[in-house]
Amino acid sequence: MEISRREIRRYLGYGGNEGDETVNALIEDCLKELTAAAFPKSISRVYPLQLLPEDVIDFTVFQTKSRNLSKNLKDCEQVILFAATLGAGVDVLLHKYTKLQMSKAVIMQAAAAAMIEEYCDEENRLLKQEHEAKGLYLRPRFSPGYGDFPLDCQRDITSVLETPKRVGIMLTDSLLMAPSKSVTAVMGVSGKPYRCEVKGCEVCAKTDCAYRRS
Repeated sequence: MEISRREIRRYLGYGGNEGDETVNALIEDCLKELTAAAFPKSISRVYPLQLLPEDVIDFTVFQTKSRNLSKNLKDCEQVILFAATLGAGVDVLLHKYTKLQMSKAVIMQAAAAAMIEEYCDEENRLLKQEHEAKGLYLRPRFSPGYGDFPLDCQRDITSVLETPKRVGIMLTDSLLMAPSKSVTAVMGVSGKPYRCEVKGCEVCAKTDCAYRRS
């Protein structure tokens, strides 16, 4: 994976600014260690989709209610449930530096966040190519917790995808994922190609976020 240093600096609160030499050197050190420790895995399954009145969404295997996600999934007939993780080795590394060197631990967290996003983007590009070969188009990845998409839908997604067995992602009672650098998401599948590239900060209504992509 080619991890964006700009994204890492954004997670660190630099916005579009360049970091100083010390920070940039630590970023490179962290990426080397993360690359050695990470064992990325992902899983996805496709289900029929129905958008019901009053923003209720029927994923076939569970239902939820979300105005933001209903808008994202407009004109979709299917949905992909998706989960990905960097693996437990990254958590071991993060814990190690929390004890040994907090300044490096902060940068390691930011680098790991950028790494899991890039891994998800790579896997999603493969899914996009696979579906476009069939004349179908994917909507942007949309995770529980974005907008009004309930966070507790992570419980449904991890259960349906059997993530503990398939990719090693567990969910705590407080809806935290372990390993921590893991993602669950849904992606609509449509015969119409519009709104396929809008994602992340571009779909988030929190415009005053310190980490917002400019």
